[in-house]
Amino acid sequence: MQSISEIREVLANCEIEALSERIKEYEADSRKGVQALLASFRKKQDAHKREQKRLETMLFYERECYAAGIEPVAGVDEVGRGPLAGPVVAAAVILPKDCKIIGVNDSKKLSAKKREALYDVILEKAVAYGIGVVSPERIDEINILQATREAMRQALEQLKPAAAFVLVDGTAIPALSIPQKGIVKGDAKSLSIAAASIVAKVTRDRMMEAYELTYPGYGFGVNKGYGTAEHIAAIREKGICPIHRRSFVNNFLPRQGENPTQKGNRGEALAVKQMMKLGYEILERNYRGKEGEIDIIAKKDTYIVFTEVKYRKDTEKGTPAEAVDFRKQQHIIGTAEAYIAEQALGEDVDFRFDVAEVLTHGGKTYFRYTEDAFRQPQKGE
Repeated sequence: MQSISEIREVLANCEIEALSERIKEYEADSRKGVQALLASFRKKQDAHKREQKRLETMLFYERECYAAGIEPVAGVDEVGRGPLAGPVVAAAVILPKDCKIIGVNDSKKLSAKKREALYDVILEKAVAYGIGVVSPERIDEINILQATREAMRQALEQLKPAAAFVLVDGTAIPALSIPQKGIVKGDAKSLSIAAASIVAKVTRDRMMEAYELTYPGYGFGVNKGYGTAEHIAAIREKGICPIHRRSFVNNFLPRQGENPTQKGNRGEALAVKQMMKLGYEILERNYRGKEGEIDIIAKKDTYIVFTEVKYRKDTEKGTPAEAVDFRKQQHIIGTAEAYIAEQALGEDVDFRFDVAEVLTHGGKTYFRYTEDAFRQPQKGE
């Protein structure tokens, strides 16, 4: 009779697909240790079945393309929109048809160790992959939204073979010659996009860890350029370094005699910081159209959110939100309509108008965020 340790070794070395038959071989063994061992491996098998079902669900969009005779299919995602320093990085990945890689998911849901392990597997199995990197200088020049799109195009241009169809996390990429589909929260819905999110995240994290050696004192190896309290404190103490995004960090530098524009910029920077804490992904700041300007355009869940920021030092002239009157609302709505048309956003995306209030009083700064603060008039209203 085999010992329990020998049975454990047999089951541990068994291919998951053959595990059921192996377990049956030991079901008649009444030893408690054996039964506990079998229960453990049944749980492993059940977990594998759930993972296979999840991965199958994440191949929905890829299979749509295959059914239409369209392949290869690339997934595209980016990382690094929100940090105060470092580049924005995008990755494009073409996986083999029907490829399932255990554990691949939205990179934000995975530990750094898991991402690193999956990164190697993805690159090993990928038919092709490309990586696009846009510098902080370029981000300051063309804004973060345009820089993100540029990085995505760079990544796609590197694919050999080229993609016949592109699945994009979020909204579609303007001026792209390849057919595409934007998927809100695509990194959790498409296996190809999830793989791209992991490749982009690991690539950028490694770059920021290398920058820690070049520009010590900012904690880039830990914060990866994001605006942690320690990072902001270092900026105020040391000033900025060559990889800081000047358009992002100016509001954290020492100020003397602020003019209204500077105060407004500082209020927007505070609002961005708080919105990110609330789970918003910042898409663009100070978007300008013929009707006017929108301070912040963000994404959360299924919503594209247009946020007006109002900053006041006191309430003598009313609360910050009271400054967003009907006339101002109409300008914001008109500008939002221009943005929606420009981005060719699909019907599956919801839109919302929010107001962020920043109030300085008694030496303290207060923040209040109002969702759905006003609405776009409907026909007949």
